[in-house]
Amino acid sequence: VQLQASGGGLVQAGDSLRLSCTASGRTYAVGWFRQAPGKEREFVAFISGSGGIKDYGDFVKGRFTISRDNAKNTVYLEMNSLKVEDTAIYFCAASRRYTGSSSDDYYDYWGQGTQVTVSS
Repeated sequence: VQLQASGGGLVQAGDSLRLSCTASGRTYAVGWFRQAPGKEREFVAFISGSGGIKDYGDFVKGRFTISRDNAKNTVYLEMNSLKVEDTAIYFCAASRRYTGSSSDDYYDYWGQGTQVTVSS
C-alpha cells in the first residue's frame, strides 16, 4: 500500500487546512503524526477502518477532525484554529490492523509527509 499525503501549505494563525491521505488500496486504521524541526514525531489523530473509532492527541483540543471516505481510499484531517506551534511535517500512516493506535509502531505503511507552516 502506498500513501500520498497532500493539502499542506502556508497559512496564518487562526486559519484552517484540510489534509488528505490517499492510499493505493484498501486500508484499515489510519493515523496522522507530525514532526516539527528538532522535535520527535508526535501523534495527531487516528481513525479505525470503519471510521467508528477516533482519537486525538491532547494538544488538538477540539480543533482537528479526522474522517474517512473508504470509497475513495482517503482519510482527511480537518485542522481549524491553527497555531504557530502546529507548524510541522504531517505524515499519514496505515495499518493492517483495524482499530488504530497513538503509537507509531502500530502502523505498517507511511506516506511522505506534507508541510504545514503557520505564521503569526
